[in-house]
Amino acid sequence: EVQLVESGGGSVQAGGSLRLSCVVSGDTFYSGACMGWFRQAPGKGREALAAVHSFSADGTAYVADSVKGRFTTSQDNAKNTVYLQMNTLKQEDSAMYYCAMVLSPTRPCSQYLENQVLYNYWGQGTQVTVSS
Repeated sequence: EVQLVESGGGSVQAGGSLRLSCVVSGDTFYSGACMGWFRQAPGKGREALAAVHSFSADGTAYVADSVKGRFTTSQDNAKNTVYLQMNTLKQEDSAMYYCAMVLSPTRPCSQYLENQVLYNYWGQGTQVTVSS
């Protein structure tokens, strides 16, 4: 079993920055997993944001066009943590943010973003609220 715990959300003014963290733990071997970042605003579907090949893998990262240039994702293998750095935040970025894991990927991590049902584990989410 794997547990994902997000943190770092909060309230920020437009133009500000936040860094979300997703700490991974558990007794399942998850080296080389694909980690994804998603968000869901009230009344909307869950939107894919970024993916990174993590935990002893090559760290290849992908960011969706919708947030490219403002969001980046990275990993810290020593801390079993992946990050979502969000800059120049806008009101429309307000949402619940989730990390998720594909435990044993067989394709590039970016391809899993298109099919969320393939993710084996999800965190509980962290709320981001951007005010004007």
